[in-house]
Amino acid sequence: MKKILLSLIIMFALISNSFSQGFYDISTINTIEIQFTQSNWDYLLDQLVANGLEERLMGSVTINGVLYDSVGVRYKGNSSYSPNRVKNPLNIKLDYIISDQEIEGYGTIKLSNVFKDPSFVREILGYEIARKYFPASQANYANVYINGTLIGLYTSVQDVDKLFMRTHFGGDEYVRAKGELGENLPPGQMGGVWEYFGSDSTDYSDLYVMESDFGWRELVNFLDTINNHNAYADQVLNIDRHLWFLAFSNLLVNLDGPINNPQNFYLFKDNAARFNPIPWDLNECFGVFTMLQNGGIQSITQLQHLDPFVNLTSSEYPIINKILSNATYRKMYVSHFKTLLAEVIANGWYETRALELQDIIDAAVQADPNKFYTYTNFINNINTSVGGGPNAIVGITQLMEERVNYLTGLSEFQAQAPEILNIAVSPETVTPGTEIWFTVGVSNASQVFLDYRAGNTSVFTKTPMFDDGTHNDGAAGDGVYGVSLVAGNADLKYYVYAENATAATFSPAHAENEFYTLSVVTDGIAINEFMADNETTVTDQDGEYEDWIEFYNNSQEAINLGGYFLTDDAAEPDQWTFPDTTIAAGGFLVVWADEDEEQEGLHASFKISKSGESIILSNPQLDVVDEITFELQQTDITFGRFPNGTGSYIFMTPTCGAINASGITYLQDEVLVDQPALEAFPNPFNGDLTLVFTLNNRANVCLAMMNFLGQSKSIMDSQEFDQGTHRIKIETTGLSKGLWVCRLMTEGSQNSQMMVKVVKY
Repeated sequence: MKKILLSLIIMFALISNSFSQGFYDISTINTIEIQFTQSNWDYLLDQLVANGLEERLMGSVTINGVLYDSVGVRYKGNSSYSPNRVKNPLNIKLDYIISDQEIEGYGTIKLSNVFKDPSFVREILGYEIARKYFPASQANYANVYINGTLIGLYTSVQDVDKLFMRTHFGGDEYVRAKGELGENLPPGQMGGVWEYFGSDSTDYSDLYVMESDFGWRELVNFLDTINNHNAYADQVLNIDRHLWFLAFSNLLVNLDGPINNPQNFYLFKDNAARFNPIPWDLNECFGVFTMLQNGGIQSITQLQHLDPFVNLTSSEYPIINKILSNATYRKMYVSHFKTLLAEVIANGWYETRALELQDIIDAAVQADPNKFYTYTNFINNINTSVGGGPNAIVGITQLMEERVNYLTGLSEFQAQAPEILNIAVSPETVTPGTEIWFTVGVSNASQVFLDYRAGNTSVFTKTPMFDDGTHNDGAAGDGVYGVSLVAGNADLKYYVYAENATAATFSPAHAENEFYTLSVVTDGIAINEFMADNETTVTDQDGEYEDWIEFYNNSQEAINLGGYFLTDDAAEPDQWTFPDTTIAAGGFLVVWADEDEEQEGLHASFKISKSGESIILSNPQLDVVDEITFELQQTDITFGRFPNGTGSYIFMTPTCGAINASGITYLQDEVLVDQPALEAFPNPFNGDLTLVFTLNNRANVCLAMMNFLGQSKSIMDSQEFDQGTHRIKIETTGLSKGLWVCRLMTEGSQNSQMMVKVVKY
């Protein structure tokens, strides 16, 4: 039975890791029901906007059946808001009164009313594309009701808040500013982007909103460096991420963003003191916003032929001209641009995905009583324009098909880039202090570089590779390049960059957002396994289900961790200090991440975010010993190393204080095309549960349920059923609350369904 349980958990981990995004699952339409005690709630919300107040109207919100009390709601938006509209964009703060009231770690929900997009897909599709290449918000859809009345279908976009920063940057205590036009600019005047106006921070108050508790001085210094000390731009700006951001914005013709307007973006200063651009408000991408500041209203043809170097020669746009004027950065930009173009546009992926998104929301769009366009407009705007004249909204494929022809015909996009043929690393097993040789076969290159970093949050260092016959590279001039590094304690992340006089290329193509990893096997302590959402698996000494982190001693000797540090924030590496604690050779040690330091045992001063962040272990000298940066975690499933102590991280069965279980890779081949369908109703459940399964042919069926505590319930040992759909009702009294798995097995096929038993209130 234990083997069956493990297989089911592995299967679920595989499925959930591929598709589940929780609250922002892109295939899910959330239901958000807002309840105000006041019947004139719309008037009250309008008054808050009219008076320029940031206060909120308090009410309750039910999200997918779960009630959140004492939340704060206000309208948001500029042109998308109007006191005469029924369907206005909304900002919902779940933790407005009740501290830590969140859904999956999200305290603020931002809902847009799809004001200028007949297709309903531009914003969601734009964010999905962006996330492939650099940090960007999750996004999906929500049906919104207020006081029992359906207002309509909204887009729901993740807030760029502290949780976002912890997830993508490993910390949230740095400067975070938003590019946003103020109210004091002269009518019609928007200005450029990233201009420097002097050292007085008040000169920037109409162009930026400071969302962190401090940062004006840092922001002004950043703008000063970009404009006046450009040779040091790479020290204050994450250049590679910025190039991806510019290429994405231009390719998708997002003129309501910083390549044209000084708004709809964030800047976040990471722990390496570099600012990172983050996109926001993508509802007018794919050519909806047509006013080019330096060119007037753009026709459809002009939008299709938007220059990839637009504003390059304009002094008002340091965001572009101070970066792309650098020849190397320009080649990197074109390389990233071509990757985007090939992977999501030229191959037709964007159209297929747009149609898939429309399939998800089709019924909801039809039912939306306050949509701004007709259902026919919704269907047609994927391919054709809606409306006419300067207010026409170009069809998405109408824009992008010609855009592909235009861009691929440009000389810089046709220039022959180097080709990276192979990458070899020797030796394969690396320990601290090992000299590592990297060799790369490259054609048509004048320069080749290895970019590397140790750990997850440091800056990549660029080092030249040599084709001179003295760097383990074979014969001089044979197109094989080599260089060596000495391994430290942390795993090595690296990628290869090659260029010639006219073009450049990366391997992997998504670098720096993606990279190769070389594991360093240490004889010391490893972060071996952790659980970021413990609901039912294991309790601490006080009987509480808390987050936990397991450490493993890979060495042959006991190690005293006294004076070592543990943190979930790279900006605060000494957040929690280990007391005098010894971990035996080959032994395990568990720390509860629960903020309960007063309890007996090892209890860290922080909790782990289920939505993703970093865990960092440092020695008394604050040298990083081990670290892991992770994304969304699953309830009652751990993320750990396999093989135990040395392997890569995978989702797995919880093994708190014991050797780690195998992971998600072994069952992929066992899932058969002809597998029977299996569903459970209701889910979550408390009383009777109905299992519905569909057989493709007559078969003997076995059904069983089990949970992560090893408890099981046999439903059916073996019973023959005809082809078709069958229902079985089972009684669940005595089953403990938490995550359960039902497994259906027939001869040569199987399927499983995850279910949650809840306590009835």
